[in-house]
Amino acid sequence: MSTRLEKQGRLIDRSKQVSFTFNGTTMRGYEGDTLASALLANDQMMMGRSFKYHRPRGVVASGAEEPNALVGLGEGSRYEPNQRATTTELFEGLTSSSQNHWPSLEFDVGAINSSLSRFLPAGFYYKMFIHPQPFWKHVYEPIIRKSAGLGKAPDKELKDADTYEHFYAFADVLVVGGGIAGLQAAKAAAKSGAKVLLLEQNAYWGGRAPVDGGTVGEQSTDAYIDQLVAELDAMDNVTLRTRCMGAGVYDHGYALGYERVSDHVPGAQGPRHRLWRIRAKQIVTATGAIERPLSFAGNDVPGVMLASAMRDYLVNWGISSGQRVIVATNNDDAYRTAITLKKAGVDVLRVVDARPNAGGALADEARALGIRVDPGKAIAKVKGGKRVKKVAICNQEGVGGAREEVSCDAVAMSGGWSPVVHLWSHCGGKLIWDETQAHFRPDAARPPLGSDGNGFVIAAGSANGPLELGSVLQDAQTAGEAAANAAGFTPVTENAPECETTAENAMKAVWLMPENAEIDLRMKSWLDYQNDVKVSDVQLAAREGYESVEHTKRYTTLGMATDQGKLSNINGLATLANALGEEIPQVGTTTFRPPYHPISMGAIGGEARGAVFQPVRQTPIHGWSDDNGADWEPVGQWRRPFAYVRSGETVHDAVNREVKNTREHLGLLDASTLGKLIVKGPDAGKFLDMMYTNMMSTLKVGKCRYGLMCSENGFLMDDGVVARIDEDTFLCHTTTGGAERIHGHMEEWLQTEWWDWKVYVANVTEQFAQVAVVGPNARKVLEKLGGMDLSKEALPFMEWRDGKIGAFDARAYRISFSGELSYEIAVPASQGLAFWNALLEAGQEFGVMPYGTETLHILRAEKGFIMIGDETDGTVIPQDLGLNWAISKKKEDFLGKRAMERTHMTDRNRWKLVGLETVDGSVLPDGAYAVGEGVNANGQRNMIGRVTSTYFSANLNRGIAMGLVLHGPDRMGEVIEFPGTDGKIYKAKIVDPVIYDQEGKKQNV
Repeated sequence: MSTRLEKQGRLIDRSKQVSFTFNGTTMRGYEGDTLASALLANDQMMMGRSFKYHRPRGVVASGAEEPNALVGLGEGSRYEPNQRATTTELFEGLTSSSQNHWPSLEFDVGAINSSLSRFLPAGFYYKMFIHPQPFWKHVYEPIIRKSAGLGKAPDKELKDADTYEHFYAFADVLVVGGGIAGLQAAKAAAKSGAKVLLLEQNAYWGGRAPVDGGTVGEQSTDAYIDQLVAELDAMDNVTLRTRCMGAGVYDHGYALGYERVSDHVPGAQGPRHRLWRIRAKQIVTATGAIERPLSFAGNDVPGVMLASAMRDYLVNWGISSGQRVIVATNNDDAYRTAITLKKAGVDVLRVVDARPNAGGALADEARALGIRVDPGKAIAKVKGGKRVKKVAICNQEGVGGAREEVSCDAVAMSGGWSPVVHLWSHCGGKLIWDETQAHFRPDAARPPLGSDGNGFVIAAGSANGPLELGSVLQDAQTAGEAAANAAGFTPVTENAPECETTAENAMKAVWLMPENAEIDLRMKSWLDYQNDVKVSDVQLAAREGYESVEHTKRYTTLGMATDQGKLSNINGLATLANALGEEIPQVGTTTFRPPYHPISMGAIGGEARGAVFQPVRQTPIHGWSDDNGADWEPVGQWRRPFAYVRSGETVHDAVNREVKNTREHLGLLDASTLGKLIVKGPDAGKFLDMMYTNMMSTLKVGKCRYGLMCSENGFLMDDGVVARIDEDTFLCHTTTGGAERIHGHMEEWLQTEWWDWKVYVANVTEQFAQVAVVGPNARKVLEKLGGMDLSKEALPFMEWRDGKIGAFDARAYRISFSGELSYEIAVPASQGLAFWNALLEAGQEFGVMPYGTETLHILRAEKGFIMIGDETDGTVIPQDLGLNWAISKKKEDFLGKRAMERTHMTDRNRWKLVGLETVDGSVLPDGAYAVGEGVNANGQRNMIGRVTSTYFSANLNRGIAMGLVLHGPDRMGEVIEFPGTDGKIYKAKIVDPVIYDQEGKKQNV
């Protein structure tokens, strides 16, 4: 049965019919329909099931605030779950399916949960955790996990067929919201000459104004909106975007926009979604207001919807949501719905008005049309399962009185209006309670503040509190002029046009119908439709001690669904306030966080997918390595050769060959991936003293020093060699995976804590190729190339020099991570491959051989040198690794110093670094735990340590390992056990971590 009315529907084109499917059934709508309006036109009232109790749910709203009508859209590689039917534009061939039911929408076995609701109150899943673990693990957990989630995840085997992009925009004034207020504000700002960007989430301009009626000057609201759009479109300094939601507002005038470019044109060329990254001097939030539902028993039955939504469906899409309608309200605006429906031929049975003295122009007009008005009345209960059948009406105040049942098929409810304050609040804007309208609105005296201490967000129109058309336009005009002025432009000051609307009587705050409903009705009065949170759940939370609105939110899941509480939050916190006996402002609101409306994962990723999701970084020598047998391993975003495998070799063979050759002859390592950070400025030394545990400001020019870097919590996060280039300049080496992380770490402290220090940090990792020339013949090959003097006297250990090596501009560091005679030579990246080839050619007579990262690890483990990420895991401090010598006792402070003095950090029972040798010469399993005497509470043997690094050393012809062991340095020579996952018990002797060349003679030749 069609519910489409013939002479209604301002947004649809009746000449263009569209076919679509819902749960496999073919239906028809018109171009301009949303999926929700098209389903209603086909009398598809039920559109899904609720999350917890699987109750039948129909559409309740008409926009982004919709909590119920969530569907799966598309098929195969274009399938998306949890899409709102109210914001999905209809197109030919659209495929949709309802969610959260089995085996079908009409018959869902999960609906049994509704009968068990008394046993599944708020927080029931938390309470289940107190039961014995086996009962929880084997009974509750599988059931809850199977029930969790909403909608069906896309097939992981199918690649998304669409593309997405990011777009960067700059504006003097960003206006979010293309309703009549946003258009007025944009025009006011643009007339000053400011560059204006206007975003509207819908496909059409004007918002609610054309539906609500009224006149602007001598024009209808429709005509005035068309005029505003035409004027703005003609301005060169204005950019207009529809289907583009203002998703979030952040510090420094940064905002996100989410544009649905081709959702309504599937298969179109170009991106499907576009994420706008916007910088604006001023932001105007003209985001409108959302009507609140009323709380009464059965207010979730399909056919119960917001009065404004019912009006929208009629005026915009020509949909009659019912043939026999009852309107429930606490304010005059709902009378507009009753009047509009009645004039369209719908039978409006009565208006149930909770106010004892329902009167005024709108009520009189309704009565004149033959609509019965019941003052002081309330809906006690809506009866019906899959659609409305009857409504029980009683007194709002007192004990409810005798109930009168009225047969009907739809209920329009209105509990007042709440400004959309989300974007205002995202960046710290504060709210004020408006007792007259019973809503929170922006507090202009406490706006979001920019870095200059001035506000950079201005609320406009009904988003700022005013609800009457004339007040809305004037507020928007003022906001647009103020934004232009704050952005540095001279506004053209003028008044907004005069408007004519029907005056409204004061609303009455109603948080429950009837006012003193018995518990049975409160248990069936819904606040959060999607998450099935009832009035009784919030009252229970208050009784159980959850007095903070944030705690109540998490305990009951109020406002935690995909709609983020757009309809439920105010009613929920008012219910909490009443339960606690407090005023609503004292209870406050929950925290509004971006995005305002869910954003697709594709839009967040943009072009970063597939091969460009995390682009592989390559050194200048990468191509040579690839051609010469490199077995690649990922290290951060880099690919480094694990080993260079020759024909007929295994990787293990190649590693053994490289290890022996480097110790005996000459090895080359591509070390270009090591992080290189320039730290420059008069305060650079002071800054590095805070960054590193040891003193860097005393380092002399031309010298190097090994340094440790800890987080403010005292845990070791990076290490590397620091070289002083001149009085104001240092070069800090970091681990391969740490360059960007440490650069960001330094910038964070410079920008937030030491913002007035004169220091500049630049990441120059990719500007230099770096080659480690290692082994007894290292100096010989460099001397053969000629150039600078690299003798022990000219370049002592832990110093550096600039000069020429052969034909190459080079900086030579006399440092060693292998324990051998070693030089690390940095050359400009453009000369990196040529320098590598020159070393290979000159090194033939010296037994030159490239080596990879596994040989690097084995060589350093033989010397007891730590590796960040192996010997550290985020809980290790320098003292655990025997690096006390690298912690300055002279400095007053450095990052982590105070943390290291905590009791836990100085506990003598912390595991300490040791070397490990297996009794039988085998290789210890990586990460294996050592066990000692006794058992823990779980009946397992006590753990006394773990392996951090383990290798086979071809030089020593046995397995070697490093590990952290309880009291390890005091237990030298003791044999401990490591149970392996293969069932074998490995036995290893605790030894000194430095196994090879303990005196360090080889690196100092």
